[in-house]
Amino acid sequence: MDNHSDERPSALDRAVGLLPAAWTGRGTLIPVLRFTGPIGVTMPLRPGLTLATSAAAIEKAFSMRGAKAVAIQINSPGGSAVQSGLIFKRIRALAEEKGLKVYVFAEDVAASGGYLLALVGDEIYADASSIVGSIGVVTATFGFNELINKIGVQRRVYTAGANKDTLDPFLPEKPDDVERIKA
Repeated sequence: MDNHSDERPSALDRAVGLLPAAWTGRGTLIPVLRFTGPIGVTMPLRPGLTLATSAAAIEKAFSMRGAKAVAIQINSPGGSAVQSGLIFKRIRALAEEKGLKVYVFAEDVAASGGYLLALVGDEIYADASSIVGSIGVVTATFGFNELINKIGVQRRVYTAGANKDTLDPFLPEKPDDVERIKA
């Protein structure tokens, strides 16, 4: 552990103590992947977390000879659902292929796409103060149906199937749509 003695250990350090005793003895190898920051977002000096930017580290962690499991430390508010899903699928595929368990440790936040990444674990650990969850809990739309009537706009929508116009901002809100979204 690289923390100073007067600092509180990280969730990862605390949770390693919960691993089976046979795995925590001297010489046990458990590679650690650290997923930190927004998923799929690229900043000038820091590439975002994507399958492309993390693939080499993921492959290396699952290819280490003698590894008993792989630990993943997550501190991410989320981001791209696509990139979260791609990373998730690659980790699960390698875990099954190599027969390794995956232990996930949520640090400060594992929300949205970060929460999806946490679900890749066979076991998930989080501090009581960690922010964990929130996949698709907010949907926002506008209601312009009265405005288009006032300005004389005639709207035509053609759909093939039920509920294809859910959340259409140019139609009045439908109670059934709201209930379906909240479910």
